[in-house]
Amino acid sequence: MTGFQGFDPAAIDFYRGLEADNSRQYWQAHRSTYEEGIRRPLELLLAELTDEFGDAKVFRPNRDVRFSNDKSPYKSHQGAYVATAPACGWYLEVSADGMMTGGGFYHASPEGLANLRERIDEQGDELAAIVAGLVEDGWTLGGETLRTAPRGWSVDHPRIELLRHKSLSLSRPVEDAVMCSPTLVERVRDDWEQLRELLEWLRPALEGTGEERRR
Repeated sequence: MTGFQGFDPAAIDFYRGLEADNSRQYWQAHRSTYEEGIRRPLELLLAELTDEFGDAKVFRPNRDVRFSNDKSPYKSHQGAYVATAPACGWYLEVSADGMMTGGGFYHASPEGLANLRERIDEQGDELAAIVAGLVEDGWTLGGETLRTAPRGWSVDHPRIELLRHKSLSLSRPVEDAVMCSPTLVERVRDDWEQLRELLEWLRPALEGTGEERRR
């Protein structure tokens, strides 16, 4: 059988187990579930979407623990990402909570953030309308934000909430039944298409402003 047929329902249990026992022993004992029930279906899913959205990066399952106090060797989720600009693009993730789709920017260089804030100052009403429409349609706004105004910006700025963002994303969950069926291809396609306007708005400020971080 070729093409995407859905994720293995055992994928969620795999990550629940990994959260309880994040060890090499657990990983090796359940490696086939990861390889055949998570990573392989993810690659097949992304292949179905390449023509419309571009080539995807499937993130490695191992954590970079060199500079972290948490030495857990494995990530508690499997993510994949299609870039539209440095550290900006479409995203999806499988974890103990199931699947989520999303998009936005998860990192920006100082130059990129400066460009974004200038763009928000000049054309932020467009971004505010895009975000408000997505939230109204059931998307959740997230991202790292400053507690106060960025340096050089007034706390009274009419779009101060957007200016505070150091990263910005919209995400929403996918039902387990959809995640484990071939219909997930259409669901991800529809979700990502809804985020295209957001990513197109962000792209000019971030494009060419720095190297993408490893995630």
